[in-house]
Amino acid sequence: MKNFPIQLKRPLVIFDIESTGLSPRADRIIELAALRLNPDGTRDDREWLLNPTIKIPLDSIAVHGITDEEVADCPTFAEVANEILMFFEGCDLGGFAVGYFDVQILQEEFLRCDIKSFAPESRAMVDAQKIFHKREPRDLTAALKFYCGRDLGEDAHGAFADAEATLEVLVGQFERYADLPRDVDAIDLMFNPRDPLNVDRSGRWRWIDGEVTLNFGKKKGAKLRALAADPKDGHAFLKWMLKGDFPADTRAIAEQALKGFIPTRPTAVFKR
Repeated sequence: MKNFPIQLKRPLVIFDIESTGLSPRADRIIELAALRLNPDGTRDDREWLLNPTIKIPLDSIAVHGITDEEVADCPTFAEVANEILMFFEGCDLGGFAVGYFDVQILQEEFLRCDIKSFAPESRAMVDAQKIFHKREPRDLTAALKFYCGRDLGEDAHGAFADAEATLEVLVGQFERYADLPRDVDAIDLMFNPRDPLNVDRSGRWRWIDGEVTLNFGKKKGAKLRALAADPKDGHAFLKWMLKGDFPADTRAIAEQALKGFIPTRPTAVFKR
């Protein structure tokens, strides 16, 4: 690529991944697109559409639009793992928020194939999101300067000063953005949308196939009804959740399940 502003000592692969979910360990890669920028100015592009070997959840399909039928005849990651590894051979890594998820799930896929040489810790990383957040701060001080044209001053990060500054920022935002709703419920819906498949607000419990289903950790995919019916491992897991650092509504579902109460699916959620 001509006129690329970064001096490259090694090839730089800028890549993005679509997956079955957001757990690097439990989920699988469905699509991998990679752009390799070479030190000589040339560029190589590759894209892999993969069969994840597990069912793609409806909420993931809603994000990337890739269905089980589309990938049914595609190769699995294991079948093209060496090909992908070769494309990344000797390269540094780049992307947007790439270190938070993409690198991790790619490494997990390689490890699942008993390939340990991907070794992202030995590669340099260029993350466009980190540059963005570093150069364009997203804190209260920056917001007050942008919307209200003033600095937070000596009282910065005192509770009252921060609350007062936040009020000023909100007023400034509504003055700047005429299309913002003027109703609190409408604002909440716009910026904190509820996923209708979430049983709790954080989505740790999800409606899948009409059943309350665990959506994180090693037991991801387990049905709440099955956990509640298992007096040993299932109950131990639900009791662990009650002691864990989970939101109150998440813990309440586990607590009620231990008492024999399983939520009934909202019919409206499953209308198609």
